[in-house]
Formats: sequence, C-alpha cells, structure tokens
Amino acid sequence: MSLATATPPAPSAPPPSSPSTIAERAPRRRVSPERIAAILTLGAIVVASVIALADSGISIPSMIESWGNAERFFARVGTITFPEPGELLYLTALTIGLVLCGTLLAAVISVPVAYLAASNTTPGRGWQAFGRFVTVLTRAIPDVVLAMVFVLMFSLGSLPGILAIGIHSVGMISKLFADAIEQIDEGPRLAIRAAGGSKLQEFTSGILPQVLPSWVATVLHRNDINLRGSVVLGYVGVVGLGMEMSFAFKSLNYSEGLGIALVMFALCVVMEIVSSVVRQAMLGGTPSGRGLGDRVVRGVQNARARGRATAVPAAPRPASGGDLEAALRRPWDAVRIRNTIWGWVALAVVIGSVLVCNIQWGDLVTFWAKIPAIAVQFWPPSFGNYDAATMFGAMAQTIGIALAATLLAFVVSVFVGSLAARNVAPNGTVRTSMRLLLVVIRGIPEVILAIVLIVITGLGSQAGTLALAFGGIGLLGKLIADSFEEVKSGPERALRATGANRGQVYASATLPQGTRALIGHSFYLLDTNIRAATILGIVGGGGIGYYLLNAGQGSNYAVVTAIVLMILVTVLIVEGIAMWMRRVFR
Repeated sequence: MSLATATPPAPSAPPPSSPSTIAERAPRRRVSPERIAAILTLGAIVVASVIALADSGISIPSMIESWGNAERFFARVGTITFPEPGELLYLTALTIGLVLCGTLLAAVISVPVAYLAASNTTPGRGWQAFGRFVTVLTRAIPDVVLAMVFVLMFSLGSLPGILAIGIHSVGMISKLFADAIEQIDEGPRLAIRAAGGSKLQEFTSGILPQVLPSWVATVLHRNDINLRGSVVLGYVGVVGLGMEMSFAFKSLNYSEGLGIALVMFALCVVMEIVSSVVRQAMLGGTPSGRGLGDRVVRGVQNARARGRATAVPAAPRPASGGDLEAALRRPWDAVRIRNTIWGWVALAVVIGSVLVCNIQWGDLVTFWAKIPAIAVQFWPPSFGNYDAATMFGAMAQTIGIALAATLLAFVVSVFVGSLAARNVAPNGTVRTSMRLLLVVIRGIPEVILAIVLIVITGLGSQAGTLALAFGGIGLLGKLIADSFEEVKSGPERALRATGANRGQVYASATLPQGTRALIGHSFYLLDTNIRAATILGIVGGGGIGYYLLNAGQGSNYAVVTAIVLMILVTVLIVEGIAMWMRRVFR
C-alpha cells in the first residue's frame, strides 16, 4: 500500500504594506534640541517683527490720507533746481574724492587686520582675537559718530569724513578679506615656505594672488556703500553734497535739496558701472555679477567679440630663433598697454581725489595734543539729563524699526527677487524688469528717501520704517535672486520631468534649497538695518538717532558714548544669533 505524500501548502505572500505603514517604518531624522531652539528663536524674532510693524503706525488709510501732504509738498517744491554748475561740479568731485580716499584708507588698513584675524595666518590666538575685535568694533560704531569725533579733532573739512569712512569701512572689508584668506589653497603657501621663503613672501606670492579678486570686489562694493552713506555725514559737518543738501532741507529749499538728491542718485548708478569696469580691468575676464554695471560691461565685451569675429584674422607671426633674453622680454601687446593705461588712470584719480579734498596734513601731527581733552568729554558714559527708561525705550524703538523694515523688505523681496531669478521668472522680460527695478531701488540712498517721507508724513518711526524697507528690497531682493539662480538644477529638472508646473517646482525644489541663504541674507539685512535705523533717527526717522544727534550738537559727548555702547551690544547680539543660525541650519 502506497502512502500518498502530502504536499505542504505554499506559503502565502505577505500582504502589501499600506502607505501609512511604510511611512511609519521609514527612518525619521532626529531633530536636535539646538535646532529646536533655533527654530523657536527664529519664530520669536518673526513675532517681534510683526508686533513692531503693528506699532509703527503704518497703514494704507493713513498713507492715503497723507497723499494730500505729498501734493502740497511737491507743489511747494515746484521746479527742481541745482546749484551753480561750477559749484555743483566742485561738490561732486569733492564728494567722490572724499569717498575714494576713505575707501582706499580702509583697504590699506584691512590688509594687516585681516592677516591677524584669519586663523591660518595669525601669529597666535591672542592676535586673532584682537583682529576679530577690531573688525566688530569698527563695524558697530556708526560712521556719523566717528565723524563727530574727528570734527572735534580737525574742525570742519574733508579729513573728518575721510577718517570716518575709512575706519568704519575697515570692519566689513577686513572681515570678508579674512574669510577669503581662510578659504585659500594652502599648497602654494606651503611650497614657498618649503623653499625657504619669508612670511612676507608667503603672503605676497602664496596668499594675495588667490584672494585678490575677492578683496577688489569687496573694496569696490564698499565704495558704493560709502557713496550712499556720505549723504548723512553732511549733517555733522563733513563737506560735500551731503552738507549742501542738509543746508537746503533745513532752510526749506526743497527744490534744490531734491536736485542734489537726484545728483546723488545718478552718482550711485554711475559708480556701480565704473566699479564693474575697474574690476574687469584689474582682474581680467568677464564680470560674472548680475548688477547693472556688470551687465553693461558684458554687453560691451560681447559687442567687441562679435566685431573681432567678423574681422579678417591677422597673419601668424613667424617664429624666430632669437636669444634667451629676447624670449624672456615681455612684449608690449594690447593687453599690457591697456593695463598700463588703466594703472596710470587709477593713480591719476587717486592723486586728483587727494588734491580736491585739500587735506590739511599738518592736522595729523597736531591733533594728538587734543586727544586727552576730547577723551575726557566722552568718558565715562552717561545718559546726562535723560533717564535710563527713555534711552532704553529709544533703543528699543530703533530695534523695532529695524525689525519692522526687515519684515516688510523680506515679504516684498521674496516676490521680486524670485521673479528676478533666471530659473524662476516666466520669461526674460519679467526677469529683466525685476532686475532693473532692484537697481533703481539700490541707487536711492535711504537717508534721502527718509527725508522726503518725513516731510510728507511727519516725524516718527513710520517714515524711517518705510525708508529702510524700501532700501532693503534693493539689497535683499538682489541677494535672493542670486541665491536662487545658484541652487542645484537637478531637483528642478526632476520635478519638471514628472509634469510639475512652475509653481510646484519653485515650492518643492528652488525655495527649499535657498532657505539657508534666505535666512542668512535676512539676518544680514537686519544687522544693516539696525545701523541704518540709528542714522535715520538723525534726520527725524525716530529712535535712538534723535538723541544721538541732540547729544552731538549739544556737546554732551558722554551721552554719545553711552548710545554707541548700546548700539555695539545690540549689533554683537544680532551677529551672534546670525552666526548661530547659520551653523545650526548648515
């Protein structure tokens, strides 16, 4: 009898996992407590910005009501007038010369400061701490305060403005220069050291050639900022277009004041173009920036390239068997002739700037005797006739103006900056229009806009907030557009391949990749707005700047020191939070 072999039943297939089951089993990224704290801090800053915006008094109905004031103001202005042509030409040359001398002074000082502040070149940790402290201190002290001090030392003239612009600019230039030094390729430097080169040879031959493009670009960018900021220095006695504009507005001569403001706007646009030309001439190559100046230079270069392409090529030069000395001799070709001409032109501009400023060099020798008497007036810090509650309240108002302006600028800049990005804009016309709008906004100094708004809306934080927000759109919008254009294109192409529309690609690929840069740029704008809000208070924009101007004009210099210390502490806190945020969201 045969026994039937029982066939075991086949194992049943496991049931398909549902999407919820897969999501539950998927590994989750653990959020660190530090990241949670950073998110909560960022949320608190946003809430504080919303509260500050609500307290600023900005509203659409009030702006509509103030339109009648605007009509009466422009009717009172009438035809815009300008100073006499000869006087206007001299004031323009004086302002440009003052700004150039101050920027060049900062460029020279920033080299040793950056050398000490960079971790890979500093002689020691103590020197590095000293270099970093100098960069922070010079950035935190407003240039208008430095101008007040130097006016006391040197009286009225161009020298206080040159020193104020130069010392204040050291902070930005040296910080970015030190960051560039820390990112160099150490190979050339180590090779020079292995060959027995000195520290100076290591720097000049192994470090400087690598960081020169960054240093030149930073100096030129700072020169543009200094030109816009030179307007407010006229309110504390620095000669130039800023002083003439302050006299015009104080005497209610609005037609001439607006005329000088238009001249400053034109100078800012022209300076951006000149900066791109100088950068291209000094460093060679085609400028890669997306500002108006870089676009003009690229357009000219492309036109020349097309012209050379259509020209008949020159016959090749026959090779000669000359001696070694002839082979090593550098020929005077077109490039060398052009660079030589540019070098002599730059030297002539520097000499002309020094001559037009009419610097009293003897003051640099005699002012040392005045330092003890002046230092006694500034120390110890005191609130004078003001109580602590008033001063801290004014500082809080300045911070509130900066927060509200940053929030307004952020909301508008995300929209405008996104449409100015090549990978987001629907077509080239929209992108070009948005880029042009950002250039026009950046060309208008915030101080001039604040003066006009104050005349229309009256004194207070409303005018200062609107002026800072308007200026912030030009800066933040450009940074956002550049950052969005630099994101990785892979995720964007992948989403387009699945049929995603333009909005979905932006929300799921472009914006998430640019979030870190967006946070960093926003904190940079907040840091800038805190300093700018102080300056706008000087012209009536509200906040601590009002008390700063009164203290300076009333010779209450101990109050000036107390205000500067409050600004310094605030800037240090904001910079510390920004560094922490960049590290956490890295």
